Amino acid sequence: MNLDHVTIRTRDLQATRKFFLTVFDLEEGERPLAIQRIPGHWLYSGGHPLVHIIGSQGYGIDRAAEAIDHVGLRMEGYADFRNKLDQLGIRYTPMDLADIQERRLFFRAPGGPLLEAVFSEPVPQNT
Repeated sequence: MNLDHVTIRTRDLQATRKFFLTVFDLEEGERPLAIQRIPGHWLYSGGHPLVHIIGSQGYGIDRAAEAIDHVGLRMEGYADFRNKLDQLGIRYTPMDLADIQERRLFFRAPGGPLLEAVFSEPVPQNT
């Protein structure tokens, strides 16, 4: 199973857009005409719209202004990505799962959505 896309509802479209473009090296792409009435952006990875960002006013049906518990994104290059987060000043919490040989980094996007970067890499043993 692969992640098709994740939709993030936010009050700050531009900060959230910039965050995903910068941190994940995504590219902004086309959105279907049928949803052009909804403020937002589609961000692409490898020609596929992976992250959908939509605007929220914080009232009525949009009451949950910043919404999604967390999204797991399978990635490669743990050390490089961790260094990138450090360089960008983005705070994160690491989690190593030695029994399944995965390393994870949890961090928040602007507005609060929790993201989990998942890497299939050997977990170093403490010596």
